[in-house]
Amino acid sequence: MAAAPTSKIQTLNDFVKVHSILLASSGVPPSLYGRLFEKLSAERFDGGDFFSVEPCDGGRRRRLVLSADSLARESDVFLVDHAWTFRLQDALKQLNEVPGLAQRMAALMCVDLEFDHAEGEVEIEGYLENGIEEKVLEVLNKERNKSNQRCSGAATWLELDELGIDDELLRSLDLSTKFPNLVALNLWGNKLQNVEKVVEEITKCRRLRAVWLNENPVLQKCDDKIERAILEGIPGLEIYNSRFTRDFSEWALGFCGDIVGPDNADLSKIDSLKGITMLDLSNRCIHCLPKAFSPMAMPALSHLNLRGNPLDEISFSELLELLSGFTSLQELEVDIPGPLGKSALKILESLSNLSMLNGVSTARILEQGKHVIDSALQPRLPEWKATETLAERVIGAMWLYLMTYRLADEEKIDETSLCYVMDELGSALRHSDEANFRLAPFLFMPEGKLESAVSFSLLWPTHNLCCGEECTRDFLFGIGEDKQRSARLTAWFHTPENYFIEEFKSYSQQLQSVSFSLPCNEAPTTRSIITSDRCILLVYTDIPQVEEFLTRPEFRLTTEPNEADIIWTSVQVDEEVKKLLDLQIVNT
Repeated sequence: MAAAPTSKIQTLNDFVKVHSILLASSGVPPSLYGRLFEKLSAERFDGGDFFSVEPCDGGRRRRLVLSADSLARESDVFLVDHAWTFRLQDALKQLNEVPGLAQRMAALMCVDLEFDHAEGEVEIEGYLENGIEEKVLEVLNKERNKSNQRCSGAATWLELDELGIDDELLRSLDLSTKFPNLVALNLWGNKLQNVEKVVEEITKCRRLRAVWLNENPVLQKCDDKIERAILEGIPGLEIYNSRFTRDFSEWALGFCGDIVGPDNADLSKIDSLKGITMLDLSNRCIHCLPKAFSPMAMPALSHLNLRGNPLDEISFSELLELLSGFTSLQELEVDIPGPLGKSALKILESLSNLSMLNGVSTARILEQGKHVIDSALQPRLPEWKATETLAERVIGAMWLYLMTYRLADEEKIDETSLCYVMDELGSALRHSDEANFRLAPFLFMPEGKLESAVSFSLLWPTHNLCCGEECTRDFLFGIGEDKQRSARLTAWFHTPENYFIEEFKSYSQQLQSVSFSLPCNEAPTTRSIITSDRCILLVYTDIPQVEEFLTRPEFRLTTEPNEADIIWTSVQVDEEVKKLLDLQIVNT
């Protein structure tokens, strides 16, 4: 670092000289040095004039959005304050003692959400007492009127989710008699509890193709038992609790392709799937694809999502051959590693018509040589118990927001990292592989000395942006797959389990391919370190066990390291001690 001046930095040249190493390591474009110096000198935090923070993921995260009309690439740099800086061992103490800190951090990390469970329960009970049955009957009568307007034998779809239906009410509805052509029944989020009663009523509806019992208490008791009983009682069922059964066919595909639904419960025409252009089959527990999944049945298919399915009953080559037949397919989403292998590049070699893979342009993938595409990983969201204090919630959630740095001067490095959490603006930046902003920590020394340093983070655009666009950064900037990028992202995202399985297999194969030379069969030679003119070796040690059990007559303990023939300590031995005697033996 350049020699530090003794007075406050006044000019841009002095600023650049003093901070030259810091500026270079941050990556800030030299064209922004002047702008940065102006804002640092005036402590101007003008991010609020350009950005806004919005809730997302149901209020469990926030995101940063450009509120200005536009922002050009490398046109400006913004100061991001550090809202909380601390050493790790002091975190809980500060949260409990510093006024307002826990409240601010809890709000910033979205763990201050409060749910009045008692009040919610009273509302539900009141609703049950004041006409839940009438509400259900109203839905049924409305559906019956719609059925009467259709032709005789038309399929029926019932949406009875989150109505507070219990076992007795379900039985009293007698759905199988009133709706003999019922093909889809949505009972999501009700109060069904008795296994036998639920199975009995559901299996009476023999024409059912889909049933949803998600988020009912009965599933917490014996989900597998209910599933087996319902599948045995309704052989034609294709969807159970959002998952496809092994007998799914055109109807289930039509549902995921928005051809089948409450307003069109039947799939009567043979060529009904031909209009499907987008098909989302993600997380459907699909093991094998049916005959209906074919280019002939869906010639217009352009966007296909197969994420979250094992597809373990169809071979890699068969699946590739099948997908290559969809000549209109432009966008594909699939687990990588997964049923199509572990390399995005190899997938693109076989499916050359694709323009997007997992939300990333094929041109970008080929340009960067990326094997694993992680753009659609599910984020890790903070979790907490209702009994936890705000401080405890923050401790549990802060790992998703923490960043660190260490201080150093000409004499030494502070080995203990300083942790910090950026302010609301900086913490709202979400990750993207195709980030449009860069972020870097920076120490500003207004007097040219480390003692005067103030920490910030610097934020600047790397792409042209328009109003309303989300502002993102790469959490692992500069780290590629050669440094386990996908594995490192597990700190923030739920990396698919099969990624680690495939990586372990690959690593095991690498180990097996390495040839090891066998050790020599000859016995190792040993020699005594006792010279002919001496019969005792002096030992210096600070280890109690050595002092207690080293009783052989060839050794004697000494308290002076410069007299010792052998130094055996529990601490790191520095170079000065090693130089005390040329013939000393030291446990390094």
